[in-house]
Amino acid sequence: MPSKELTAAIEAAQAASALIQQLYRRNLAVRIKADKSPVTEADVKAEETIYGLLRARFPSYGFYGEESGRHAMDAESIWLVDPLDGTKSFVREAPFFSTQIALMRAGELVLGVSSASVYGEIAWAEAGGGAFLDGKPVRVSAVSQVADAFISTGNIGALAASSAAWGRFGALVGRVGRVRGYGDFVHYHLLVRGALDVVIESDVNILDIAAVTVIVREAGGVFTDLQGRAVGLDTTSVLATNAPLHSPVLAAMKG
Repeated sequence: MPSKELTAAIEAAQAASALIQQLYRRNLAVRIKADKSPVTEADVKAEETIYGLLRARFPSYGFYGEESGRHAMDAESIWLVDPLDGTKSFVREAPFFSTQIALMRAGELVLGVSSASVYGEIAWAEAGGGAFLDGKPVRVSAVSQVADAFISTGNIGALAASSAAWGRFGALVGRVGRVRGYGDFVHYHLLVRGALDVVIESDVNILDIAAVTVIVREAGGVFTDLQGRAVGLDTTSVLATNAPLHSPVLAAMKG
């Protein structure tokens, strides 16, 4: 049975997703933030919706939102929220954006919800409870050979900027079965239902990946950064796999 936190996170994600869909393809004004990332009315209103619902039910919890920043980060339980992950896609009317809500307790990610409003698709997981996509249990693939692997990439600018890392990535690409670049929530949803086997990203922040970290793990996968380190507030890269492929792909990327 889902916890009160998971139930609330799903409700908050669905409410935000409904709002985002109403504003999609409405030619919204775009403001550029100090970090050079775009923000729209949809980002702000979706986060306000999420914050209001979660704050009302869990007033003692901390909150770290993409738009409102960090609040009560010394709390044992902290919500991590990107109300509109993929704002650049949203602005360009490309259907690769989602709402991401995660819960961190005592420094550990314990809950994740990933809602893709444009597809009407929602994934969620809670530590020890398995992973679900549209209400159905999902599981990563059992592919164990690199030569058979389907991999997907996104946000790989930092890899391209490093000649050594780019060379290792290029060598890996030559060994796998298929390469795609789905990006954003898309490749994580495909990973957890076994449609691909490896996700590689750089240039991310924790709000992009906190929710899908839990979902991938609960679907039987492994989720680390590109050095094999556990995901934390400062994580900036991703290696997410179906588990059997994690060690060989990590070795290939580390050199």
